Amino acid sequence: GEAGPRLFYTAGSILLAIDPTDGTPITTFGDNGRLELTPDGPGRYIAVTVPGIVFENTLILGFSTTESSDAFPGSIRAFDVHDGTLVWQFDTIPAPGTLGSETWAEGSLARAGGANVRSGMTLDTERGLLFAPTGSATPDFYGADRLGDNLYANCLLALDARTGELQWHYQVVRHDLWDRDNPSPPTLVQLERDGRTIDAVALTTKSGHLYVFDRET
Repeated sequence: GEAGPRLFYTAGSILLAIDPTDGTPITTFGDNGRLELTPDGPGRYIAVTVPGIVFENTLILGFSTTESSDAFPGSIRAFDVHDGTLVWQFDTIPAPGTLGSETWAEGSLARAGGANVRSGMTLDTERGLLFAPTGSATPDFYGADRLGDNLYANCLLALDARTGELQWHYQVVRHDLWDRDNPSPPTLVQLERDGRTIDAVALTTKSGHLYVFDRET
């Protein structure tokens, strides 16, 4: 039958789906209403501490992990709201040979972690564009094992909210050594320039800089 309303919330590494009318689990979601979010089984720390983004039939989540060498590689994932299956995943630590991997020293991607989205994301529903602020690569404060620019750490990412495909990125800190995570959700704004109204997205930073970008480019 048709799916009824559902309430999603996270408890550590678990995503739960319950019926908001009576508090019972939605048994058709995940494993009897529970979905383990740990990327490759329990072990290292992962938690989701901010609300996800609901878009069409998906729930889009980042996660928090440690800031040391045992951190998970960051990923942004979209789950089907009906059954919890993975719809798409964008790896903020690129796989060897993929776009962005050329900004890492050879061999360093095998043990790289972080670049995760620990704060909230922002959605332009009209364009189907998801704006995600990433944190630093791990370990914090030591970069000799991860020479290079370290994409997609310390970036604002613009992703297609339906597919997870990267539309554009801007890296505010290259090869971060000072834990300059992008700390807060981007803000959708409009500004006027030369008589033209521009749909923009603004990013605040730990360094006190405010960046404003054209949403589409």
